[in-house]
Amino acid sequence: MCNENDSLNFVDRLVKEDINEGKCDEIHTRFPPEPNGYLHIGSAYAINISYGIAKKYNGKFNLRFDDTNPGKEDHEYVDAIVEDMKWMGFDYEDRLFYGSDYSGKIYNYALYLIRKGKAYVCNLTPDEVREYRGTLTTPGKNSPYRDRTIEENLELFDKMKSGKYKEGEAVLRAKIDMASPNMNMRDPVIYRISYTQHYKTGTQWCIYPMYDYAHPIQDYIEGVSHSLCSNEFKDHRPLYEWVLNELDLDNPKPRQIEFGRMNLSGVVTSKRYLKMLVASGEVDGWDDPRLSTLKGMRRRGYTREAILNFLREIGVAKADTLVDVAMLENSLRQDLKLRVPSVMAVLDPIKVVVTNLPEEHLEYLTIENNGENEDLGKREMPFTKELYIEREDFSENPPKKYNRLVLDGEVRLKGAYFIKCNEVIKNESGEIVELRCSYDPETKSGSGFTGRKVKGTIHWVSAKYGVPCEVRLFENLFNDAPSGDNLFEYINKNSLEVKKNAIIEPAALRLNEEGRFQFIRHGYFIRDTRLSKEKLVFNRTVSLKNSYKK
Repeated sequence: MCNENDSLNFVDRLVKEDINEGKCDEIHTRFPPEPNGYLHIGSAYAINISYGIAKKYNGKFNLRFDDTNPGKEDHEYVDAIVEDMKWMGFDYEDRLFYGSDYSGKIYNYALYLIRKGKAYVCNLTPDEVREYRGTLTTPGKNSPYRDRTIEENLELFDKMKSGKYKEGEAVLRAKIDMASPNMNMRDPVIYRISYTQHYKTGTQWCIYPMYDYAHPIQDYIEGVSHSLCSNEFKDHRPLYEWVLNELDLDNPKPRQIEFGRMNLSGVVTSKRYLKMLVASGEVDGWDDPRLSTLKGMRRRGYTREAILNFLREIGVAKADTLVDVAMLENSLRQDLKLRVPSVMAVLDPIKVVVTNLPEEHLEYLTIENNGENEDLGKREMPFTKELYIEREDFSENPPKKYNRLVLDGEVRLKGAYFIKCNEVIKNESGEIVELRCSYDPETKSGSGFTGRKVKGTIHWVSAKYGVPCEVRLFENLFNDAPSGDNLFEYINKNSLEVKKNAIIEPAALRLNEEGRFQFIRHGYFIRDTRLSKEKLVFNRTVSLKNSYKK
């Protein structure tokens, strides 16, 4: 979030100019989501800009739901957005508003425009409206209903409000300029009919204002000084200003300022695409850890601090930008590096039997929880006759520079002893099922043993005391950046790998209340609380190094 020590970005400079020139008494910003989907990383970017400006200048910040489209909105989305705002720390105090609460005022402002001769009821069909609108190279044509009298428009608008028309039979349009080079100014529709029940107001209304008309009025009612939005609304700014000016509202009026959208490489942030993915069943709901939704990122193990640090690092640009997702990943690694314990988990286990230990052997070895943060302390790890190591940590035919366990070779078990593989046991299919090894009691970690060296150190878990769990590994959801509506052609069918037979050391279950860990060599993980009600499940938050394909 913005603070006094941050260098000024271009939005900040424009706001500061308005303050210095006395154009606003108080800085007041807002975030106006439509409750028809979940917040995502792009939403967090936009919110952080508005929220940061308000906090920097000791101003106000509103959360206002733009709920004027009943066919797409739902309480589910309202609740999800409120929860995500709270989790991110975007505090709007008691300034939670709903655009639908202003329905009466917005309607009365429409009457004002009609009486002023600046709005009219039009009975062209939707297809005819598009035809009359013209193109980017040809001007539009006036509607044959454009010159209706004020009295007639008032009567017809009342018929719209009273449910005398079917959907699509009539709309209220602003009277501006059908020859304007800006398509948004060619007599835009400002009210339409919808008989869909509204999630909040029920059937109280059957006419609803369009966003471009309602939004500046909502900003004005709430006292917003600066309406900060992405570049897609730049061509809508003349209409925003037209509404405020033609309503003859007192100063100060809100000012719209646009900034560039932030996109992440290989990541979908389009709400439309996200809804398509959820509806298709390709992902496990809005909180699927492969999605860029804040719910998904949180379930994957992202922290609010990592996200905010990332947003601060990329800054605010005038043009739309594509940011390498590796920057976000690195921000997460930096945040987790010193705050989570390192534990041992074996994702693809192969059994090791230490033949020169008695069956009942149980020894507790002291191991540090985080090699870079001694404040996280140490833990005791049980060392027993039977252990598990990663299947990939043993090779019968090792490639060059292979520094792990081989037949007649020796490695160190991390925090424990040297072991040597003496025998390989296979099943009838020729698959290795067990390694029989011997250990050297003189080589205990921390004992100062210098008799000989081994090239490799591998992690392990006691077979007797290790805890079974499921581990979920994620890769890119897409093989390439999606283009057009052919979203599903780019889906990576291998974006989720599930390790059902993983084993984790027992101390892990009590080391971190949030369920966050670094699994040695595998990356950072978090316990999946949604899936862990019946079994122990961990999601990989991020690998230890950048693993995303370019």
